[in-house]
Amino acid sequence: MSDSDSALPVVILCGGQGTRMQSGTPVKKELVELGGRPILWHVMKIYAAYGHSRFLLALGYQAEAIKRYFLEYEPMSRDFTVRLGRTGEITYHSDGQTEDWEVTLVDTGPPEVEKGARIYRLARYIEADTFFVTYGDGVGNVDIDALLTFHRRHGRLATITGVHPRSQYGILQVDDEGRILGFEQKPLLAHWINAGFMVFERGVLDYLAGGDGVHLERDVFPLLAAEGQLMMYRHTGFWRSMDTFKEALELDALWHESAPWKVW
Repeated sequence: MSDSDSALPVVILCGGQGTRMQSGTPVKKELVELGGRPILWHVMKIYAAYGHSRFLLALGYQAEAIKRYFLEYEPMSRDFTVRLGRTGEITYHSDGQTEDWEVTLVDTGPPEVEKGARIYRLARYIEADTFFVTYGDGVGNVDIDALLTFHRRHGRLATITGVHPRSQYGILQVDDEGRILGFEQKPLLAHWINAGFMVFERGVLDYLAGGDGVHLERDVFPLLAAEGQLMMYRHTGFWRSMDTFKEALELDALWHESAPWKVW
């Protein structure tokens, strides 16, 4: 595949332990359901809505759980007829739920392997010069077409999507005497953070070739930034990550109320 092709591979990082989630659910974090579907499925639907449906999943902790989900996806998602006594003879029925996706599942090592190293370990499956990278636990109504256009226009090696995070606390406005002048509940903060939804050129792989300890955010991004090779696409719409069971419950409620990240 070349840069001229409209559909690009999407690398999704799914190898971490999700330690802050474990106290609330025994399920692998990326498989925690929002509206009856794993958050990983929601992430994939966002990209597929823009025509990018070739996925490379970088697995690690509980890799077998994610493998099992995709191996069982068809029978668990669709109506089918099975002919008993005829091994393997199953007829699936069209019910509007079929996903035309290609999913490559790659075991990229134990939990201590860092994200940068995980991407490098599955690089042999990346056949394009440009590819997406994202996390399996964050959703947003990101305009993937606009993100890719921005990336191609600036010509650097990497683009990350930046968002303004929302404070988890209410903010007090106080004068010098301690009198409260105002209160704002969980406002948007002024700084930008990495929301995932990243675009890399193949040259980024050279920065990832330092062994299992190559940390994407702590090692690779600062180096790319120092060399003028890292840009930020500004996303001002909806975005939320899911790190805790409380956040999972909040996102599930949001899905039923308004589904603000549903772009499909």
